[in-house]
Amino acid sequence: MPRKSFSELINSPGMPVLVDFFATWCGPCKTMAPILEQVAARHPGKLRVIKIDVDRNAAVAQQYRVQSIPTLILFHQGQPVWRQAGVVPAAQLAQALQPFVG
Repeated sequence: MPRKSFSELINSPGMPVLVDFFATWCGPCKTMAPILEQVAARHPGKLRVIKIDVDRNAAVAQQYRVQSIPTLILFHQGQPVWRQAGVVPAAQLAQALQPFVG
């Protein structure tokens, strides 16, 4: 399967895409991982969660002005509609996603 570009990934038709900008060496990013898995499991077919390693994808991180990690950005129809830096508790994340996942 060919690799998709970042813009192809965030333009998922009809489905919001939550992007986790992280690094493998980042402690708070590791804290965020199970929260994201939990949120993704709660919204099967309604939300896509992807992880972007800022060390491997510096240009994308720079394009979206990611200055601290973890940074979560929710894209809807290719446009950023919500953004949060740092660890986001599951309840707060669910509340932010609610308007987009129903």
